[in-house]
Amino acid sequence: MAVFAGAVVQGAVGFGLGLVAAPLLTMLAPDLMPGAIQVVNLTLPLFTLAREWRRVDWPGLGFAVLGRLPGSAIGAVVVVYFSIYARGILVAVMVLIAVALTARALSVPRNGYTITSAGFVSGITGTATGIGGPPIALVYQNAKGPQIRATLAMFFFLSAAQSLVILRVVGELPARALLTGAALIVPMVLGFLVSGPLRRYLDGGKVRVAVLCVAAASAVALILQNALTAVAGA
Repeated sequence: MAVFAGAVVQGAVGFGLGLVAAPLLTMLAPDLMPGAIQVVNLTLPLFTLAREWRRVDWPGLGFAVLGRLPGSAIGAVVVVYFSIYARGILVAVMVLIAVALTARALSVPRNGYTITSAGFVSGITGTATGIGGPPIALVYQNAKGPQIRATLAMFFFLSAAQSLVILRVVGELPARALLTGAALIVPMVLGFLVSGPLRRYLDGGKVRVAVLCVAAASAVALILQNALTAVAGA
């Protein structure tokens, strides 16, 4: 259900799969994250690109990928040296920050520096937690809908492929994560199909507040779960 809801949002506005699904997936199966969500992140953009690939902002995409390369390396260090529970807290914190920034709809100038910086932050958070969309989305929030969706889709596809390779190299991509990610493609496809008729409503903000509330609630629940686990372990 989390992946389905995330796919509905991302299919309509360009991002949101990780924001909605990552906290719940991390809570339910922390040992399979972030590999499982990256499989979905790799697949979903292909559906958007099939429809809107002509609207990709290629120069901006280049800056974003340039920034993501070093960011992904730092994200890999986080995966290797931080515990599953610490990464769970990181997921939750990143979601809450993303929700706050998205809710405030901060105006960020779109230029080579800001796009590269957003790509760098996205590389860290995307590789470590599976949530890499908000930094790039904030930079492109004032662009037209098709350009946002197409550019983010291409960025997410390249980013997920890069993250999967890095996770494999550092030994943090178990076969179960790949199998789980493959199984999650089914609700992802269903969510994308539903996003078509609902696109104009989501763009109008009718579901936005509810989605942000659910994402925030999931993040808070994840923090509480990890805190209780840590206390029980102590």
